[in-house]
Amino acid sequence: MQPSMFNVRVPLEARDEVFLMNTLTDAQLVVSRDVVSLLDRFTGREPGREIEWGAFDRAEREAVDLLFDNGFIVADRKADQRRLDKYFTAVKNDNSELHVTVLTTLQCNFACDYCFQGDHGDHNKFAEKMTLETAAKVGDWIEREMDKVHPERFTLMFFGGEPLLNLPVMYYLAERMWGASGSRGVPMSITVITNGLMLTPEVVDRLAPYGLNGFKITLDGDRDAHNRMRPLRGGQGTFDRIIENIRKVAGRTKIAIGGNFDESSVDSYPALLEFLREQEFADKLLNVNFKPVVRTEAARPKGVLPLVPVGANGQPLKPLGGTCMTNVGEAGASGCDSCAFLDDKMEFLRKETKRHGFRTSDGVHNGPCHIHHTHAQTIGPDGSLYACPGFTGEKGLSTGHIDGRLDASRESARQNFDRLHPWKECKDCAFIPTCAGGCLVASHTQLGDMNMPTCHKPSFESAVISLAHDVSSAA
Repeated sequence: MQPSMFNVRVPLEARDEVFLMNTLTDAQLVVSRDVVSLLDRFTGREPGREIEWGAFDRAEREAVDLLFDNGFIVADRKADQRRLDKYFTAVKNDNSELHVTVLTTLQCNFACDYCFQGDHGDHNKFAEKMTLETAAKVGDWIEREMDKVHPERFTLMFFGGEPLLNLPVMYYLAERMWGASGSRGVPMSITVITNGLMLTPEVVDRLAPYGLNGFKITLDGDRDAHNRMRPLRGGQGTFDRIIENIRKVAGRTKIAIGGNFDESSVDSYPALLEFLREQEFADKLLNVNFKPVVRTEAARPKGVLPLVPVGANGQPLKPLGGTCMTNVGEAGASGCDSCAFLDDKMEFLRKETKRHGFRTSDGVHNGPCHIHHTHAQTIGPDGSLYACPGFTGEKGLSTGHIDGRLDASRESARQNFDRLHPWKECKDCAFIPTCAGGCLVASHTQLGDMNMPTCHKPSFESAVISLAHDVSSAA
């Protein structure tokens, strides 16, 4: 037997104890240093040279049994690998949830400075917008998936562009799928990712009867930073109007706050948190999470983190008409000169968010993301299927279509996504079960290969330290 390669440990100096975590089993223990020494006795053991059980007293054998039952000790490295393979197979085939993200439109009323350059001009004249006819076919497809998957629950997420620019499609699908899921005895929930500018009590009340779980709204720093990074297409600021909208709906629905930072805006986030803490709706915010904007070297001006690759002419290589960058492109490439900056700042913002009394991600339990789940699908405005919202608009990466059409390109893309395993490049990293190789949108746009991992191991390590202290203080 030997220690699992998925073990991580954090010394708790003030308590003279150690926090142990196994990222594959998610077992978390606060133990004495004697137990850690016992675990270390299994290190470096070769097959066939096992420790004699007679060398342990009764208390030590009980501790070893506890460590073995929680996955901290395994038979050998092959056993660890078999458990990992079984875990990813289970993730891939999990049918407990059918999760469908619908992009109602690729149009947007914002001109975010980290969005594609071409989206700022006449893009909205040509960006796709789902018709009610297509929405009806989306409903047909979802019902067929329900009957095939037999999920325990159904999650419908609306995204864009700005999804509230196409309210008829949202309302139609919400009502229809509520009826379809109800007739099948499947609980349904709806989440909307929006910039918040068009969010009104009327929108909330219209969706509330259909399992509305809440809205995620993006605030990119304090008022000045947000207005600079997320203005209207005419250049007007949006911060005050969004806050007023949150104030009007916070008592009616759950609100989560997200944000995208770069070097020019990250220092404004403590002021944003202080501002939010002072609002009367502060206790109604479900959670607050911030992520870095990531650009590539070719595209970034001085002092800005890398995002989307561009060609020699300065135009983005990803076709225009892609999904909103609010939820994609947030991971960094291996070897990126800003990775340390990102990891440090992500940990800083997690601590600041908790210090201001808001719930936030612990930075450890981040995945595997939906791209690794067979029954998590994204539907573009034209009915094309994608493995992840971040690939919407790249027709060469469409994995199918709601009408069932078959063509070589979509089938090839589907097979490529089906075979993804970027974590195999990560060797014996303890964070493989939660990271799974990182953001594959970043792997694709920055590295040109979705099977190459994007690594932020230092961020996971610092997050585990924070988690250790949170767990130990609650013990």
